[in-house]
Amino acid sequence: MADIIITHGIVVTMDPQRRVIEDGAVAIDRDRIIAVGTTDEVLATHQAPTVIDASRKIIMPGLIDGHAHAGHGFIKTMGGGDGQQWYEACEKAYTVASTPEFWHAEARLAALERLRFGVTTGVSLLGGGDTILRTDEPVYGDAHCEGVREVGTRSVVAVGPTRPPHPRIYARFVDGKAVERPVTFEEQIETCQTLIKTWHGSHNGRVNIALITPTLRPEHREQLGAANLEEARRQTRMTADLAREAGLIFTQDGHNKGSVAYAKELGILGPNALLSHATDLTDEEIRIVAATGTHIAHNPSAIASILGRCPVPELLEAGANVCLGSDATAPDRSGDMFRHMQQCMHYHRRHFRDPTWLPPGRVLEMCTIDAAKALGMEKDIGSLETGKKADIVLLDLRRPHLYPLNMPVFRLIYFANGNDVDTVIVDGRIALKDRKATFVDEDEVLDNAQRETEAMLDRTGFRFMLETPQMFWNYVRATDQIEH
Repeated sequence: MADIIITHGIVVTMDPQRRVIEDGAVAIDRDRIIAVGTTDEVLATHQAPTVIDASRKIIMPGLIDGHAHAGHGFIKTMGGGDGQQWYEACEKAYTVASTPEFWHAEARLAALERLRFGVTTGVSLLGGGDTILRTDEPVYGDAHCEGVREVGTRSVVAVGPTRPPHPRIYARFVDGKAVERPVTFEEQIETCQTLIKTWHGSHNGRVNIALITPTLRPEHREQLGAANLEEARRQTRMTADLAREAGLIFTQDGHNKGSVAYAKELGILGPNALLSHATDLTDEEIRIVAATGTHIAHNPSAIASILGRCPVPELLEAGANVCLGSDATAPDRSGDMFRHMQQCMHYHRRHFRDPTWLPPGRVLEMCTIDAAKALGMEKDIGSLETGKKADIVLLDLRRPHLYPLNMPVFRLIYFANGNDVDTVIVDGRIALKDRKATFVDEDEVLDNAQRETEAMLDRTGFRFMLETPQMFWNYVRATDQIEH
């Protein structure tokens, strides 16, 4: 007996042979896949009380978002294109103007967006930028993790210290008023350790914790000064060592030319390291990434990918592992990984002026099995294989933009979008059915998100950032908004 059998679909397995099974089926027992094959083969040996007919649907592994930021769901397009204003909104909202209710509501909104788009697993940094992290007290991380748990997706929540100098000013709200206090590096590490004990591996492994430290780039050698630079180096090594000892992913945000070589000097690279963006790397840094087994999260739709280019094809040819990330839903993108797969292909093909780069199957690997490897989860997720976790997406092909019904894998990668997702199973539990979440009331999640955003705007005084910029219409370039 199985609990669920999905029948008569086109199974895109992402297994080592990359099998695509016409009229395929998947059987699930509790949280695991127990059979993958043709519908006739699976039904000949398994029965289940729940049978899902996937006719004219693709059955595929859940997508994986390798890099995103908690909090961004409420910031989105604030500032209207002015990057400095948007960054100020993140910094103030996340450190001195957010409550546990803010983080809980935003986590549910982001998890619901992922669920609706077929993203069953995602990395979320608890804050924005590489040094705006809400790690002054565990209550904020608790609220975020609880929000994700309620929606039912799988998450890796990255927490860690901010860049020196310390202490850093945070604020908690008491009787509606902000009470500021300085927070030391030691308090931030204590918060991280508490969150690890509380959440890592919890809820049948659906919620996990990663550790993060701010990326040290060449400019910080001058900006921080000798004493703060040395302290930053010490804190980075200490946090990376803690991640290794605890068996956690160690991640850093915002790598670019020179910072990977610096990370190697610090001794923080390796198979548990996941570096985001990694733009404009030198040839030597590409070799370093491959040689150390370090993973890269490429965010092709991010602002960082406008300012520089992550050399993805070069990294892959060198033997490095690269996954895709959304970089979250602010300032100008969504959590739809189909969008980011398509952007990735065009981005690098334009660079080489050659449409043969990054075939569609390669980018699907970057959102499934390669992303699972980057998170150290390839034995459990990333493909549809017997014994693996039942993280499964059904994508409806019965749509004009996906017809005619031939070359289904090409349709999936070139033409599908997150709104084509019909059903999502995470950990063997049906979390989305007929495009509706099953564990939460979607209207309640949306209404609560609106209330908490309005409260954040009142606390920050940033309502002016919602105004449409003067150069929104009729201008070719918003030169009063963005300086290049």
